Parts: sequence; structure tokens; C-alpha cells
Amino acid sequence: MKKLIAYDLGTGGIKASLFSENGTSLADVFIQYDTLFPKERFVEQRPMDWWNHVCQATRQLLDKSKSDAADIACVALSGHSLVAVPLDRNGTLLADQVPIWCDMRAVEEAEELFKDLDYNQWYLTTGNGDPAECYTVTKLMWMKKHQPKLYSRIYKILGSKDFINYMLTGTMCTDPSYASGFGVFNLTAWDYEPGFMNAAGINPEIFPEIRPSDSIIGKVTQAAALMTGLAEGTPVACGAVDNTCMALGARGLAEGVAYTSLGSSSWIAVTSSKPVVDPATRPFVFAHAKKGYYTSAVSIFSAGNSFRWIRDNLCRDFTDDTDTYDAMNRMAERVPAGSNGVLFNPSFAGGSAQEPSSGLRGGFMGLALHNTREDLVRASMEGIAMALRCTLDILLTQTSINGEMLICGGGSKSAVWRQIFADVYNLPVLKTNIDQNAASLGAAALAANGCGLWEGYDLITEIHQTEDILLPDKEANELYERLLVVYRKWTEDLADLSNMMP
Repeated sequence: MKKLIAYDLGTGGIKASLFSENGTSLADVFIQYDTLFPKERFVEQRPMDWWNHVCQATRQLLDKSKSDAADIACVALSGHSLVAVPLDRNGTLLADQVPIWCDMRAVEEAEELFKDLDYNQWYLTTGNGDPAECYTVTKLMWMKKHQPKLYSRIYKILGSKDFINYMLTGTMCTDPSYASGFGVFNLTAWDYEPGFMNAAGINPEIFPEIRPSDSIIGKVTQAAALMTGLAEGTPVACGAVDNTCMALGARGLAEGVAYTSLGSSSWIAVTSSKPVVDPATRPFVFAHAKKGYYTSAVSIFSAGNSFRWIRDNLCRDFTDDTDTYDAMNRMAERVPAGSNGVLFNPSFAGGSAQEPSSGLRGGFMGLALHNTREDLVRASMEGIAMALRCTLDILLTQTSINGEMLICGGGSKSAVWRQIFADVYNLPVLKTNIDQNAASLGAAALAANGCGLWEGYDLITEIHQTEDILLPDKEANELYERLLVVYRKWTEDLADLSNMMP
């Protein structure tokens, strides 16, 4: 039986997953890498960390599963979005560290872009709804202004998964889903918009060729085979951005299918045949894996990363990460809904376009001397759910979902957290066997189609097996509805406070 390898290149690390040709998960390996914060608003990672960890994870995966590299029919990647990796004509990496999706250094460049370009026209064309300074085009403008020597040497700019594809195959390209986060992609035309490149003053040749997400872009080179343990000549599919891979892996291409991704950042996305765009609330849109479909989403920048901050700062007496999270779940279970009066805003990494300010910061409110660590842990879970509920309300003004919410990502393993989401959302919350493997399954599906093992994506719905559906508790929901009124006002006040800070 042939096998597939899917790489989920996330903000926190790389997960390499082995799948059977029918989409069954066989094994996976996860390795963390560092995120760097050299200055205020600067958030960077090292592309060679991605590559070195892909190599390490692949070898570990093949060893762990006792798989023969010759049995791997195809590999594909899901990659975190809005990254700008500069390469010269020889394929040399021009920067050891590159800005990732949540880097917001290009504030002035974003302002420059919209002096001559109508913002609403740009947004409605691209669906790029997060702060404009996050998108690749403004990051390129920043490089051109602040690193002119580096910029002058750029031959191509690649996304995160596209850089790994280059290291595997020597091919420089991207797919429609990743290109749709560059800030210069026309969702209707399904191609780059030349006028936006001109408005930014960026050479159009810098942007890579766009190929279908499930197309084979090349084969693993001899050098890459030696480093990864893959067989030379293994086909590599183009892959897709993480939002799209997760949407694909979260029950395929059906209209109105929605999911909540609960990872470092978090978003709620819905699949549809039309992009969901609204200049007032700015949902963000990525092209889907198949032309004519879109994944439209609303987000918060801080979810699992803020919960990790709680772990690292309030639960230091636990030594093992897994044991710590299990202990935090037990703490939360012992506390009633409402966390004994404590509210938590998770915006430790700033605010998204659906929140009142990009400078938004988080914190606790309502603390009293009787409150405990357990209260704060549960409050952090509730606060993340409330922040996402606020964005869900925005999405539901523009589109509809099919009546239940699938929870994906690391947080989906927590039953107490899933119940909090059901109560805060006032929706049934679904957990399937795919759990936190939705992005990996989506990438595996692209690989399977690329190499001819599959014809389409219908098999994904069969792979999902329901493990749990949690219904909202009426009393808890009524309490959360009252608390949300306070939460929304407090969030506005926190945004005002952040705007007052230098």
C-alpha cells in the first residue's frame, strides 16, 4: 500500500504525518522551533529552522512508523500564511530571519499603499481583511525602504511552505491559496492584480508562479533525499496555506461547513462558493484548494499562545507540558461557569481586523482576594471562547453555517474547553477522530490528488468519524450572554488604553 506524508508547518512547530492512501492517519511527529521578537511589532522565524526540522521530523517519522521511503507516493505541505522569504536568482536565502504572519512592522508602508489605492477596492478584490501591515506586499515595501540592498537582490519571494517545496524540489512557485495572502491577488480572476503591485511599487516578477494546490511541482532532489530520508524522485504537490488545508481537512468542500481552529492564533472559517467580504468588519478570505471555492474567516491573534503564557507563568510547578495541560483542564473543571467573577482578554499578540484595535492588549479583570489559580485558568479558556464568539457574530451577519461547529487544533482535545465553546457559542460543538489533524489531512488530500491516488475530495467526509457532540447548557449560555456584554465593553476600553500608550 502506498503512503503519503503531510507536513503542517505551523507557527509553533512542524508536524510530519504519515497517512495511508485511503487517508487513515498512521503516525506523526511534532518538533517545535523558535519565534523571535527582535523589536516591538517584529515577529520573525528562521526559514532554515523550518527546513532542518522538516528533515529531522521526516527521518523520525519514517523510523517511528518503520516505513520504507520508497512507499511514499507523494508529499505535500500546509504552511502558515503571509510570510515573506526572499531568495536571489541562485536560490540563496537572503535573510536568516523573516517576518511571519503576525509581524506588524509595516504600518507606515500600509499607509503609503492606500494614499493612491482605494482601501475598499483593495479589500473587496483581495479579501485581505487583517491589518494591511501583516500582508506580504507591505512587508516587501518595508524591505524596499529599510533593506534596499537586500530588496535589490530579490529574485522571488516565497511563502513558508513554498520555501520548503523549493528546498525539496528546486522549484520556486506557490498556489492560489497562499498567493491570496500576498495582498495582490484577485479572488475573482484567480490571479495576481498588476495594478496593486504597481501601487505598492513592487516589481511583479518578484511574486512566484501560481500552480494548482494539488499539482505536482517537482520531485525530491538527491540533496533533499539525503537530508530528509525521503526517496529521490518522490513527487511533491504544491500544497496550500494552513487556513485552506484546515478547511479542506475539516470535512471537505461542502457549502456552509464551518470550523474553529484553536491553535496559537485562532480563527473561525466557513467554506463557500463566494468570498465573504464586508468593508466594515473585514472578514479575511483565502482561495480554496479548488477553483471557485473560498474559505472566509474571522480571527483572533491570541489563543493557544496566550494559553501557553498562562501555562508558563501560572503553572510553573508542573514540569511536563502534556501533564501541565491535563492539570489545567482539571483545574478548569473544578470552577463554575463565569470563573467566580474573573474575566480574561487573550489579546497578548495584538488585535485582528475584527477587534477594535491592532494594538489591543489583554489581561484579567474582576480579581478579588478569594480568587484562585483555578479561577484564572478557567477564565483564560472562557476569554478565548468569548473573543472568538465576538468574531463569530460578525461572520454570521454575512453568511450562515450548517448548524454545528467543528473544533480543530490542539485545544480540541480538552472536553471542558469544548463545553465552554458550546456554551459561549450557543451551538453544538463537534469533535471527530481528525481532532488536530485537519490541516495535515487537507495536505494529505492534496498529495493524494496530485499523484493520482484520489479523484476529488469526497473521501474526506467519510474519514471524519464523530467522537463527541456537546450541546450548549442553557444556564451557562445565559450567564455567558450577560458576561459578553461586559466583555465587549471592556475590550473597547482596553483598545482605548493601548491607543494611549507610546
